[in-house]
Parts: sequence; C-alpha cells; structure tokens
Amino acid sequence: MKSASMRPPTSDLESTMCERSKSLSFRSLSKLILPPLGVSSINDQSQINTRGRIVSPMDSRYRCWEVFMVVLVAYSAWVYPFEIAFMKSSPKGALCIADNIVDLFFAIDITLTFFVAYIDPRTQLLVRDSRKIAFRYLSTWFLMDVASTIPFELITGDNKAGLGYCLLGMLRLWRLRKVKRLFTRLEKDIRFSYFWIRCARLLFVTLFLVHCAGCIYYLLADRYPRQGRTWIGVVLPNFREDSLRIRYISAIYWSITTMTTVGYGDLHAVNTREMVFNIIYMLFNLGLTAYLIGNMTNLVVEGTRRTMEFRNSIQAASNFVCRNHLPPRLKRQILAYMCLRFRAESLNQQHLMDQLPKSICKSIYQRLFLPVVEQVYLFKGVSRESLLLLVIKMKAEYFPPREDVIMQNEAPDDVYIVVSGEVDIIVCENDKEQVMGTLTTGDMFGETSAIYNKPQHFTFRTKTLSQLLRLKQSTLLETMQTKQEDCLVIFKNFLQKQTELKDLNIEDFLGDNGEYNNGSNIPCNLFTAAATGDSCTLEVLLKAGMDPNIGDSKGGTPLHLAASKGYEDCVLVLLRHGCNTNIKDMDGNTPLWHSIFAKDHKIFNLLYHYSYITNPQIGGDLLCLAANRNDHSAMNKLLELGLNINSKDHQGSTALEVAVAKNHKIWSTSYSQMAPA
Repeated sequence: MKSASMRPPTSDLESTMCERSKSLSFRSLSKLILPPLGVSSINDQSQINTRGRIVSPMDSRYRCWEVFMVVLVAYSAWVYPFEIAFMKSSPKGALCIADNIVDLFFAIDITLTFFVAYIDPRTQLLVRDSRKIAFRYLSTWFLMDVASTIPFELITGDNKAGLGYCLLGMLRLWRLRKVKRLFTRLEKDIRFSYFWIRCARLLFVTLFLVHCAGCIYYLLADRYPRQGRTWIGVVLPNFREDSLRIRYISAIYWSITTMTTVGYGDLHAVNTREMVFNIIYMLFNLGLTAYLIGNMTNLVVEGTRRTMEFRNSIQAASNFVCRNHLPPRLKRQILAYMCLRFRAESLNQQHLMDQLPKSICKSIYQRLFLPVVEQVYLFKGVSRESLLLLVIKMKAEYFPPREDVIMQNEAPDDVYIVVSGEVDIIVCENDKEQVMGTLTTGDMFGETSAIYNKPQHFTFRTKTLSQLLRLKQSTLLETMQTKQEDCLVIFKNFLQKQTELKDLNIEDFLGDNGEYNNGSNIPCNLFTAAATGDSCTLEVLLKAGMDPNIGDSKGGTPLHLAASKGYEDCVLVLLRHGCNTNIKDMDGNTPLWHSIFAKDHKIFNLLYHYSYITNPQIGGDLLCLAANRNDHSAMNKLLELGLNINSKDHQGSTALEVAVAKNHKIWSTSYSQMAPA
C-alpha cells in the first residue's frame, strides 16, 4: 500500500491546504486534458507544457494573445465594411497606419499557428507533432487566412469603386471565426455567467449584421448614377455633401428598420438595385430572426440543456455551501468534482463501453488496463485468467486534485489502482495532517481494508488530476475464491508486502470481542487460518510456500495466535513446517508463554517438550520470567503444570532468587511455602 517514496511530513493542516491550493483553481481545471484510459505517461502537467517550439493552446500567454486578436477582429469587422462603403479612396494617415498594423499582427498570427498544438476532435488529445500541426493548418484554413491578410490596396490601387476591391475587402470578415472560438470557450468557463456570455454573443452578431447591411445600403446609393433615385437621395438630395455621421446614422437606421420590419414609411427602396437587395436582405432576416429567437430559447431549453444543468448544479452547490457554512476547502472539492465529471461525461467513454457486448469489452479492458494491473504488487504471479476476470469488472474514474478518495477510519467497499496522477497518504491527528507518502502509477490502496474488513488507518487524497481503477471488494474476493492457487499467490504477496511495511496486526483479523469474525467475505491466510483453527487450510498455505514465521506489526507469529487460542492441530501443523518456537513478540512473549493460559494443557506440554530439546533450561526461564514480571497467576499456572520451583534459568538463577532480587517480599514468602523443605 505505501510503496511510494516518503516525504517530509507537514506539520500543520493549514499550511498543507495553502500549499496545495496553488495547484487547484477553476482556471487550471478548464485547461486540463483527460488522459486516455489506461495511459499513465500523461498527467495534468505534461498535457499543458509542451516541448521545443510548440505552443500549448491552453497556455495562459497564448490565450492572452487570442483575446488580443479578437479585439483586432472586432476592429476589422467594423472598419473594413465602413471603408468600402463610405470612403472612395484608400485610407490615409492614422487609419492607414492602423490598418497596416492590424494586418501585420494577423500575419504574425498565421506564422504562430504553425507552432500551436491542437486537440484532436476524435480522441480529445493534444497533438504536439509539428508536421501534423503544419499539415492540418495547410489543408484547412491557411489559404483563407492568407487571403484575408493580403494588403489588397496594392492590387486594386486607389480604385475603391470596383467590385474586386469590395470582394477582397470582405475577405477580412473571415477573421470572425476567432470571435466564435472565444465565445465558445467562455460559455464553458464557470467563472463567467453563461446567460450574459450568450446574450453578448447574440448582441455582437446582431450589431455586426446591422452594420454590414447599413454599409451595403449606403454603397448602393453612393454608386448609383442618379443621386435622386436612391433611398437616401429622396430624403437628402445632396447627401454626399452631408457629414459622415449623418450618412452613417441614416444607413444604420434603415438597416435596423428593415431587419425588424417596422419601417418603410420615411425610407424605402426606390431603384431596382435597392429593391433586389431588400428582397435578399428580408429573406436573410427570416433566417437571422429564427437564429436569434432559437438561441434565446435555447438558453432555457434543449439546445443548452446540459450546460444549463451543469451551471445550475454549480449554483446549487455554491448555495448549499454558503447556507451550511462549509469551509472553503470543501467548496473547492465539490466544485472541482462537478467540473471534472462534466468534462469526463462529454467524452462518453464509460457510456460507450456499457453499450458494447461483453466480448468486445473484454478485449478493450485487456488492452487498456491489463498492463497496469499486472504491475500491481498484489497480482504478481497471478494467472492471466484471474486477471482478466478482475480487469473486466474494473471501472476507470477521474478524480480532481485534492479529492479525498478514501478517508481515515472509513471502511470502504472498493479497492483502487493508480493509473495516472499522484495520491497522497495522509494521517490526521488532532486536526493536523501529516503526509506519509505518495502513491504513483501501479500503486494500490484500499486492499488492506478489503482483506481485513476493518476501517482504514489513512486518508488517501489525490495530489493531481488522477485516473484510478476502482474494483469492488466483493469482486476481488469472489475472484480469489474461484481459483485457490491464485488466492494463495495473492495472499502471499499481500503478507510479504505487509511484512516489509510492518503494518500487519493480528488483532485486525479479529472482531471487537477478540474472537475471529468468521464471515464468508473474509478470505483465508496464515493468520486467519490459525485464528479459526483451520489446520487443513493452514497446511495448504504452508505447502504453497508461505513463511510459517511471518510476523505482524507486534512481532507475533501464527504460532502465537494458535497457541493462545488452544488450537492443537494448528500448532502441530506449524511445528511440522519448522516454525520457530523461540520467537518473541514486542512484549517479550514466546508461543509457549501464550499457551500457559490456553484451555488445553496439551499445547503447553507439546511446546514445552519441543523447546526443551534446544533449551533444557526452558522451565527455569518461564518461572524466572513470571517472577520478574511479578505475575502471580502465571506462576500458579506453571506450578500446576508440574514445573519445579527450583528450576534454574540459563543464567543459573531460580525464581525465588529473582523475586528476592526484585524485592518481591510477598512472592518470596509464597515461593518459600511452595518450595520443598
């Protein structure tokens, strides 16, 4: 479980929260790219940071550049139709300089695009290959971007009345796709109001179309040979002599009245050109009106239902936190989890696999998860058949940073395997958290609770965006019961790991009353077999190669447990397999000492004669140990079992001498009465 590298513990809960809050923000969550299932080499940092000259589209500096380019697009969308309609000659002075500067920035943006990574629409993964980036750009928008940036004044000269100039000028409007991308990204950003972002988008579309239509209206009147036979010439006979402000306002006024179909009282089409344009414009307005009404409707119905549900759930969670006065840390965890779930659901990975037949799912899971599961220590040496049974029932889940997967003192029903990301092992004492270690790819946690059926001693909290494989405890135990050989291998791996970590405790296998909980959901191992008196299972486990002298965190062995419980058959099995009877636990007790109080005295006699072969002073050692500990009940038991009070230990001392040396007056008197004259 704790195979990760140990790190210096954090002394204070508040400092831990402050240190880790830097890695969690709604902005950073919006930049995360979920790694593919089963892949451990991609994490939240490698998704954003790129190598060499390639720029990540999620980089903050590049996003600032995108916002700046949108500002220039807004300038282009207004100024170029205006120049074509209201200015007969090429712009000069400040306006000309501004146009050239804008074109220069768009030329820089074209060059930069060749070095910007992109997200594959099918896999939703970041593509950093420079060749693929260049090919994709050259085969899609490159030609249109170049055409919209060429200084067309050099081609048409100063002639602004020609059709070629007008068409080339309208190419500048191709840049509007950058605005669409920006609004689409802002709609998914929970830092901004979805309603107002959507309204701003519709308002921008409406004002832009009104502006373009107004410019075209004036262009038709200005280019018409007969000045009085135009829509504006009827009202203003010498309109060309009027100020630019009056002409522009008049054009916008008629554009709006035509779009909203409320006019044609003071202004109306006079010549054939204007009538044809009005016909086209009115037909276009049918679609535009449907677009505006449809989008406004979609703010509350089907079109934006999923996003609205997401935003509503975020708002409900925020209100819940505020109403119940929850700490900021819990608020961040709740909102981060909702954001990550929304992003994961958009990929529909699990939903797709649920729809596939079992045979295909088995192949998919084998391809995605089997290489990771084979690295887990618990399954080393397990047959491929059993691994496939486990893998096909696993479920991949994404967890945001600083999410508590399993909490301390919790008895979880699931076991987790780390596929990607990092998970901290935390101990919380007196409201202070201490980081004990970090789990990485291939590590497992929760298996101790699954086997012990006891609460966890640690809190497992994600440090970064993590992909975890979740396996139900019942599934793990059922799979182990189907094949006895693999069950033995799993428990051998488990016990070996716990021995290395010194995290095994015999009491963890027992119930609250000290008796073994013989539930069907708890599999067998050396300790559980010894605790239940199952000598047959104990024999099988020892023949499978398990160490009979394996110890728990307190130094106890299966022989200690079997001797204290009075299971003679288990003691015999352990002795036949070479179990060491002289191993002492942390309290200095051997299995022979535990057998003193066993109900069956046969175990004491068996262990006593077995130990006497290698230690003839074993009787004196036991009596002197009881005298040294001032243990009256143990002394009486030993004398009842037939030990000679005058027996000497390996140092040549008797129990009476030890009692006198320890100044145990009452004991020395009692020993004198029991000793022979």
